[in-house]
Formats: sequence, C-alpha cells, structure tokens
Amino acid sequence: MSQPFIAEIQIYAFAFPPRGWAQCNGQLLSIAQNTAVFSLLGTTYGGNGTTTFGLPDMRSRTPVHWGNTVTLGEVSGTESVTLTANQIPAHNHQVLASSGAVSSGSPGGNYLTTQPSEALYTAPANANGAMASQAASLGTQPHTNIQPYLVVNFCIALQGIFPSRN
Repeated sequence: MSQPFIAEIQIYAFAFPPRGWAQCNGQLLSIAQNTAVFSLLGTTYGGNGTTTFGLPDMRSRTPVHWGNTVTLGEVSGTESVTLTANQIPAHNHQVLASSGAVSSGSPGGNYLTTQPSEALYTAPANANGAMASQAASLGTQPHTNIQPYLVVNFCIALQGIFPSRN
C-alpha cells in the first residue's frame, strides 16, 4: 500500500485503526504532537485551536461532500424523531356505511350497518364530517429516522505525504 495523504480518510472492515491512523470518532488531539494534521484540519472538527484540535466524528453519520449549502465540518440530522400533528399531511379516511339491516355475521363488504329496527342516524347526516382533532393520536414516542446501513470503520491518516494544492 502506498503512503496516504495526511488527513486522508479510509474505510476499513476491521475494528481498529492501522498504525499511523486514528479512528474518526471526534477525539481531540494535541496540536504540538500532530502539527501537520492540524495545519490541514484546523478547528473544523472541534478543539480550542491553541493546544487541541478535533478529528472528524463519523460515528452514526453519512458523509456528504461540501458545497453551496453545506460547509466542511457541518453536522446535521437526527437519529430519531417524535412527530407532531402539524407534520402529518392532510388526508382523509372513508367510512363505508349502510342504513340497511345486517344480513350476515361476517365482515364481508366492510360496511357499518344498523340493527334491523334501529336507524343509523336519528337525523339526516352530513356525508362530509370532520374528524375531531383529539381522535388523531400520535403518541410521544420517537421513531428511528435512519436509512439502512452497514457499520464500518472510518480512519484518518495521521502520518504520510503532506498534500500539495493544485
């Protein structure tokens, strides 16, 4: 394997960083002991900039190339979400009903119906009624908000060739 560029990130299928590399887990490193890496990363990923700097933290993150709407080192997104009623798109549910008598004990046809001697409604019903807001219960439990994934080991080179600019 040829020498990597300093601060190059590689993905490995094993659980430890190779010699001269560190895991991308957001750890703080000493600037005095890693001047070349600090000169490339600065405090983009954390640290105080006088004695420490941070490595990228790829734990539970998907890499995104920087551009017009996202900056290098920016972290966004969340692993779980608790939905509110305002986040649910407007929609409706149909109720199939009949004022006829029950003719079968099975749920075939999926109609609400009345007993033979009872009326379904005591007065003419509005066919387009609104559901009461309290009828829609979302609960307060969050659900996961992550895409399918495969866990691998992101590592960053602490030693190697200092990259030159084009």
